[in-house]
Amino acid sequence: MTEGAGEDCQRPRCGGRYEDVGGGELYCAVCGLAPVVSPGGLLSSPPTELTARVSDAPSSRRSVPGRLARAWGGDGGTTRGMPAPVRSAGSGPGSGASAPSGPGRGRLGAGLVAVPQVPRPDPHTAVLADPEVPERKRFCSRGDCGAPVGRTRGGEPGRPEGLCTKCGHPYSFVPKLRPGDLVHGQYEVAGCLAHGGLGWIYLAVDHAVADRWVVLKGLLDTGDEAALAVAVSERRFLAEIEHANIVRIYNFVEHLAPSTGSLDGYIVMEYVGGKSLKDIANERRTPQGRRDPLPVEQACAYGIEALEALGELHRRHLLYCDFKVDNAIQQHDRLKLIDMGAVRRMDDDRSPIYGTVGYQAPEMAELGPSVASDLYTVARTLAVLTFDFQGYTNVFADSLPDPNHIEVFRTYESFYRLLVRATDPDRARRFASAEEMAEQLTGVLREVVALQCGEQRPAPSQLFGPELRVVDTELTAPLSGDSSLLGARRAAPRRAAPPPGALTLRPLDPAAAALALPVGRVDPTDPGAGFLAGVTALPPAELLPALRSAPTDSLEIRLRELRAHLETGDGPAARALLGAVEAQPGVRGDGDRRVVWHHGLVSLSCGDHESAALSFDAVYDAFPGETAPKLALAVCAELLGQLDTAAEYYRMVWTTDQSYVSAAFGLARVRLAADDRGGAVRALESVPQSSAHCTAARIAAVRARLRQRSPCDALLGELRDAARQVELLAESGLDAERREQLTTEVLGSALDWVLSGSHGARPDDGRIPPQRPPLLGSALDERGLRLGLERSYRLLARLAQRGEERIELVERANRFRPRTWV
Repeated sequence: MTEGAGEDCQRPRCGGRYEDVGGGELYCAVCGLAPVVSPGGLLSSPPTELTARVSDAPSSRRSVPGRLARAWGGDGGTTRGMPAPVRSAGSGPGSGASAPSGPGRGRLGAGLVAVPQVPRPDPHTAVLADPEVPERKRFCSRGDCGAPVGRTRGGEPGRPEGLCTKCGHPYSFVPKLRPGDLVHGQYEVAGCLAHGGLGWIYLAVDHAVADRWVVLKGLLDTGDEAALAVAVSERRFLAEIEHANIVRIYNFVEHLAPSTGSLDGYIVMEYVGGKSLKDIANERRTPQGRRDPLPVEQACAYGIEALEALGELHRRHLLYCDFKVDNAIQQHDRLKLIDMGAVRRMDDDRSPIYGTVGYQAPEMAELGPSVASDLYTVARTLAVLTFDFQGYTNVFADSLPDPNHIEVFRTYESFYRLLVRATDPDRARRFASAEEMAEQLTGVLREVVALQCGEQRPAPSQLFGPELRVVDTELTAPLSGDSSLLGARRAAPRRAAPPPGALTLRPLDPAAAALALPVGRVDPTDPGAGFLAGVTALPPAELLPALRSAPTDSLEIRLRELRAHLETGDGPAARALLGAVEAQPGVRGDGDRRVVWHHGLVSLSCGDHESAALSFDAVYDAFPGETAPKLALAVCAELLGQLDTAAEYYRMVWTTDQSYVSAAFGLARVRLAADDRGGAVRALESVPQSSAHCTAARIAAVRARLRQRSPCDALLGELRDAARQVELLAESGLDAERREQLTTEVLGSALDWVLSGSHGARPDDGRIPPQRPPLLGSALDERGLRLGLERSYRLLARLAQRGEERIELVERANRFRPRTWV
């Protein structure tokens, strides 16, 4: 018995069961449709139809909830007075952020990922030898009927032409053109390519224009006025569209069919040879024969191209309405939208609405199509391509599966958040435009590529500027509760005491961390943008009076005033101003990105780390391709003691964009707290030499190797690595004072190790140890190390600026000097 036979139909409200009709094919006994996902895992989009289901009361949902919310028991909802989930409307330049656009943009993958090319096949091979519509795909074309027609009854095969037994509407699935027919005196028919939602599609040769290959798209039924209206609409405005990602419409012609005497209409369009996304996805197979989902980076590349095309239609006030895996073809390194039959004007409230169950937005039946519903279809297509999306037409028709059960969602949180925002039940909370979604999807793709291969591909953000400063370049300790991170080296007679400049351990300063986060870019359309540009260089104390006397009042001016209060340390004034801003009509309800971000900054500065995390998480929900919210969440997680979560966000940021050096120091802090000394050192030493913080990172790496090490550890390898790093720093121009401070730290740790007499420091039988290579110019034994420490401390004393400091350093030098008779 064929797998799946006897199971309930996947279509909602059908009630039928699948039966084996022979040859291993399953079809529902009631609706006549095949399973959406066959036992072999084939993608199969249902026939184009209007989704009848309407969501009862669409409400915004939080996307993950984030790693941090799960870690400290948050419910993922809007709590503790946090502003509403972020919307794009009024969010400044990001609401219309532009990804690379235009017909001349780069190859598929935006230059970030190599997508296998699909060569254009010989057009003759695409012609169907026996054009026939399978019975399971025959439905009445009348919009309010859709009943199965032309089906086998009583052992008699179904008729390809006839009348619907339910409504009496005529139907015909017989091609009206044959090979050799000449349409409009110039298009010679080569044969049928496929049967689409609006009828047969033919391949032809245009003898009037260089014998180019073209496609003739016929109507489902010449008596169907709705189908005729769609064709006329295509002819009216689609012929003017010229875009590299949209099939070109050349002409609209009529042809008198000799067999029926009817005057039929045909759209003449560009022939796009290649493979549809459906075919590309179905060709990927696991060893067990099931469909192997596309790599997420390849799917993102397709999504960016699709959004490019939809953005062009939206700029022309057109809606595509029916994007899915069937309606996009890859040819070479380009993706093209085909099947423009469902395209309509944004102000058209009369034409029939076409869409596909599983891809179509839930509000279409009640509210009609929109830019948001178009973006919804792109997100659903990305979901279908990137994992085995069982039940996407029924159980999950209006939702996504639990991310804990989907590997690609667990691995790439930003990708999941992007899909969730684009498919939010409340269409007002989806992306505001195809350009904005493409910008965020490109950011997600950059992150995915970086996490996969470790090769960063950063790009300037449209929403946030660079980080202003790097806090804690000396590695203050995170609030981990790990007492081992807070203890000094074990005391011993004549042991090396912690030298000046050694790693201090104090909690990360939340206020300093908040002010170091990237600042949102000023909305150029804000009335106060010009005024702010002229006062940017003023210090906070002078800036506050200037802002209060500004010639105009605006949201950007108030937010800059709020930040100035934070910079002067006046948290209560900043919180009061934030409350006033949020109380303004529309601001709180709209969830303006700028206001929510500043809500997080104020909360973080004032010690309300959980509220700050919720605010930054809301910004991450809305803009998953941005780096700044992830860096802010990492800081919050660290302050909340959720070090695993902090490490993951710091790693995500640092791997994607190494201009955020705070992420490297943060990653080192949390790894040290987790006793991952090697990971901390690797994070610090990965700071590139081009960074202004490279020297600080190398110094911190030296200290991280030796910090809180027991002299009983096997330290020789770490000591030599630390010494080598000090030598490299000296060669690169490190000043003498810091060089000698590091030298005392390395030699002091070496002396502790030698005096411990363990792990190779001293042979067990008491024999004199073999001579070892010197360490920073000092012999690796007690006498040599003491002489080296004495020498370094005396040099530091000569460099000291204050007398008491000089005296302390000389005393240290005397304490470490080996005992002599003189």
